[in-house]
Amino acid sequence: MKSLQQYSIPFTGLKLGVHHFEFEVDDAFFNEFEYSLVKSGCLSVELELDKQETMMILHFHISGEMKLGCDVCLADYPYSVEIKERQIVKLNGNEDLEDDTEEIMMLKRNETEINVATLIYEFINLAVPYINRCNDEGNTEWCDLEMIAKLQQLAPGPKEVEEEEEIADPRWEALKKIKK
Repeated sequence: MKSLQQYSIPFTGLKLGVHHFEFEVDDAFFNEFEYSLVKSGCLSVELELDKQETMMILHFHISGEMKLGCDVCLADYPYSVEIKERQIVKLNGNEDLEDDTEEIMMLKRNETEINVATLIYEFINLAVPYINRCNDEGNTEWCDLEMIAKLQQLAPGPKEVEEEEEIADPRWEALKKIKK
């Protein structure tokens, strides 16, 4: 976790107003998170911190490229991201008040810095598509053509699909007669 220390921002010495920070996210960052969806990538993070009396508003702009595993051929392919997120951090004088919510994070008054590594990690993982596949399947340099050929070989042909449709369960046929 020492490599994530660079993502800590000591906010107590900052004057009220807007401050800018820049971070680089690479493979070492993703290796710190054991079950990360993303294992490799090169992204840049621009963070605008607006410090106010009782809160800070963090505006994240994350852009770059990460490597994702294709769900079809299992090869890694580059995936470009452009992420813009906002996080509100409230400085809480009382420890027993509200807990964190999705958009509002609570800090105790005695805390002097905020580590944004977890926020960056979450924003990047939320940008990963539900189904990972490249845009031009089988026609890119990173596609595993051997795997795609094997999948096409093992896929059922049109005749096999028609045969499956023709073999109907007799119970369904009896129910169709009742419907008429």
